[in-house]
Parts: sequence; structure tokens; C-alpha cells
Amino acid sequence: MSSVELCVIKSNTNQNVHIMTHSKTIVLTHGLFVNNKSWNQWKAYFESKGYTVYAPANPHHEGEPADLRNNINPALGKERFETLVRKLAEFIDTLPEKPIIIGHSLGGLTTMKLVEMGKAAAAVSINGAPPKNVFAPWQTIKTVFPVLNFFAADKIFRTSKNWFYYAFGNNLSRTESDKLYNEIAVPESRTVARDTLLQSFSKVDFTKPHVPLLFIGGTRDNIFPPTLTQKLARSYKEKADIKIFEGRSHNTIGEEGWDAVADYVYNWIKNL
Repeated sequence: MSSVELCVIKSNTNQNVHIMTHSKTIVLTHGLFVNNKSWNQWKAYFESKGYTVYAPANPHHEGEPADLRNNINPALGKERFETLVRKLAEFIDTLPEKPIIIGHSLGGLTTMKLVEMGKAAAAVSINGAPPKNVFAPWQTIKTVFPVLNFFAADKIFRTSKNWFYYAFGNNLSRTESDKLYNEIAVPESRTVARDTLLQSFSKVDFTKPHVPLLFIGGTRDNIFPPTLTQKLARSYKEKADIKIFEGRSHNTIGEEGWDAVADYVYNWIKNL
């Protein structure tokens, strides 16, 4: 049996495509300001469930976060959103089956684009970023404004501990947040963040039939609030599933209780 079984149901007015996924491959895609190390616990979790799991780093994000902060690659400033999506698509094409793609933050938008490109057997966006054709709420604009800074050209954004505490560590004490910063924070490309607002590639076709798709948000997310998560899911013409976790921040994949979120995703996949 192939990894993806298609069942097509026709009516007089339209055609719906329902996908039952049997894929045992997962690709985890990370967001901005961190690298693939942020997925370490999830990778081990899904491997313990019998999946083959890949967590590739975005371009110029390979290595230990502390090393990336101390030795910034100037090429990072010229990185583009379309480039990182297409590189992920090329990687997925080397796999023996279409994977289940799970993305966090910007990785959520990356996941939406990969679904649109037909690269996924099923997909999950966790605290996902909006595409160009969905207006971001004021909360998002306020938080990411220092990153966008159109006067900074392609100057790399150096994540500060203060900004990180507000955006990622708001469920932690300042001491705990600073410790987490040391463990996972990395410099970031402003051009990638701007591309999600300015480049036509960053639009998502919400009318296109899609594989099973789950959107997860948290009520204490200071970057992408739950109202945005709900708006993204409801923008699709075909149904997408939504789950909002009470009291969880933007760092829901790494903070205490991350395994409850992973359990929810695992059970959602099992029940497709």
C-alpha cells in the first residue's frame, strides 16, 4: 500500500478529495529566532512512536545556537523565504514517501506553502505565521516591528534577551527565560520576515483542496495570538482543524507541558 491513500467523492456541484495518511515519516520545520535544536524533544517523542523524523535547519541555521550568535554568517541577512521553502521541498522530494509536516511559527507558514505545493501527506501548523494575504493583528505587528525595521536593509536581527523574554519566555521567570535564550536563540534574517509581508510567493491559495491540516495556538502567544490561528484555519475553503491551548505561549513546543501538545498532535495523526 502506498503511503497516501486517496478517496475521491464526487457530487453534482463539486469534487472533494479526502486524504487518509499512512505516512510514517515526519518533517519538523522551525521558525525564526531559533534553529532545529528547538525540535529535539519532539523528534525523540515521535521516534519513540515509530516514526522516521527529520528536523532540517533553515539555511545558515545549522549548528549550536551559541556558536551562531557568536559567529554570525553575513549570508544570513540575504536569505529569502521562498528559498528556504524550496530547499525544504527539494529535501522532501528525496524521501521515500510524502511526510507529515509539522511547523512552528514561521515554520507554520512554511508548512502551509508545502501543503499548497503538494509535498505533505498531512500537516500541522503550531503558532503559525500568517501569509501575505492574511492581515496580521496589532499584537503581531507590535511584537515583530523591531525585526522588520525597513531602515535596517539586510542587517541581521540580533535577538536580545529582553525581546526574547516578551516573545518567547513570557510564561517563565526572567532567569528561566534568559537560560532558554542561551540554549535556543539565534540571530535572524530580517529579509525572510519582510518577505512574508511583501513577496507574492508568501500568499496561500485557500481555495485549493488540501490534505488534513491542523492549526494549534496558545492563549498567551505574544507573537501570533489565538485569534490569528483561528483566522488562518477558517480561511481555507475546505475544513481545517483547530486546537487552542489555554495558557500556552509562543514557545509551546519547548515549554513545560510540551508533551501534552505533542500527544494531541500524535492522536490527531492516528485518527486521520
